[in-house]
Amino acid sequence: MSKQEIEFKGLENILPYLSNLLDTDKRDITIKQFKGGYSNLTYLIQTPNKEYVLRRPPLGLKISKAHDMAREYMVLESLQKAAYSKVPPPVHCCSDDKVIGAPFFIMEKVNGLILRNKIPEGMRLDEKFFAELSRNTLDGMLELHQLELKNSGLSELGRPEGFVERQVVGWSERYFKSKTDEISDMEKVSEWLLVNMPKDEAVGFIHNDYKYDNLVLSGPENPEIKAVLDWEMATVGHPLMDLGTSLAYWCEDKDDDLLKMFNLTYPSGNMKRSEVISYYESKSTLSLDNMVFYYAFGLFKVGVIAQQIYKRYTLGYADDPRFAGLIHIVAACGKKALNSITTEKI
Repeated sequence: MSKQEIEFKGLENILPYLSNLLDTDKRDITIKQFKGGYSNLTYLIQTPNKEYVLRRPPLGLKISKAHDMAREYMVLESLQKAAYSKVPPPVHCCSDDKVIGAPFFIMEKVNGLILRNKIPEGMRLDEKFFAELSRNTLDGMLELHQLELKNSGLSELGRPEGFVERQVVGWSERYFKSKTDEISDMEKVSEWLLVNMPKDEAVGFIHNDYKYDNLVLSGPENPEIKAVLDWEMATVGHPLMDLGTSLAYWCEDKDDDLLKMFNLTYPSGNMKRSEVISYYESKSTLSLDNMVFYYAFGLFKVGVIAQQIYKRYTLGYADDPRFAGLIHIVAACGKKALNSITTEKI
């Protein structure tokens, strides 16, 4: 094998395709898969002049409309029109399955620091860093929720009327369709959500998976957000559903270690969940009186996502060894959501 690194099926047609698209000799193009994701597959494309990122749906069973590549590409274009600068510049979208066996899109790579569930070895991030990162993260979410929707085209990417009900019903249905084990806590939470939906409605553009590992930061000395990644579930809906999902990922030091694997919010300096709610409320016109509902929903949704991926693993559509333990994440999400409902605490 020459300079190219072939790491995914169907690459035979992509090199000449990229060569023509990027005006680069195919022998000078290198492709590597990014490791660590749980959903859509992401690849680094390196050329002598620039780096790009390619996104495609997961292999095998299609589990959600969230894997619509043309829609995610449209989200990036619409966000640019709405003057939201924290997105990787979109480059190209291909809906032709013949090229790699699935639709895909390409965007420019934004370089910077992406925090996973552990501080990188040899890197020191102090309390001041995390305190500033907490604020930047919430400010970025608030900016997103308050974007202009009509002229940018963002309003065409969702149906805000009845959004909360559709989400609760939809995620409950997804859970039972992907169910593999008896987890009574998840079923109790599903039942509670269905009968306790808030009646108030609000409209904003929401990311739906807004957490640290989807943020590209300037670096270890500066937690400024350069770009937000993974817009596959973005839509127009109730902003507090977005905040609830982020809170579900927002772990504190006392939380179950299983839930800390998704977000580096537990080191000292980060806001606590109660502080996140207070900060958001201080900069929003929305009432946050029903945050237990939105938090419980967020935990339930995270549990369903883990359940769906685990189901794909049991069916042989994914062989990543990390997926084998996701059923324990499902149980942990159900337990924490039910505890929040019972105690009325977040």
